[in-house]
Amino acid sequence: MAKVSAVEKNNRRRRVVKQYANRRARLKAIVMNQSLPLEERFKASVRLAELPRNSSKVRIRNRCEVSGRPRAYYRKLKMSRIALRELGSLGHVPGFVKSSW
Repeated sequence: MAKVSAVEKNNRRRRVVKQYANRRARLKAIVMNQSLPLEERFKASVRLAELPRNSSKVRIRNRCEVSGRPRAYYRKLKMSRIALRELGSLGHVPGFVKSSW
């Protein structure tokens, strides 16, 4: 199991990203628009930089929903390889065949 504090920090980041998503999208659209004057684009980039760092989507770490493990994460299943193997062994994952010898 991962540290509860690390999992909670990541959940807090998810909430902040969701909260600032519209604001960030508007400012990024202004910054990327080449037809606007340079001063206006610069002001938008400064306002974008003033937003909290945790409001950026790239700060979110993919973590296993079962164990909170940050590595060996399968995006499609939203879990780590270890949790997948464990649940597969118990027969909770349909169509999962685990080889053993």
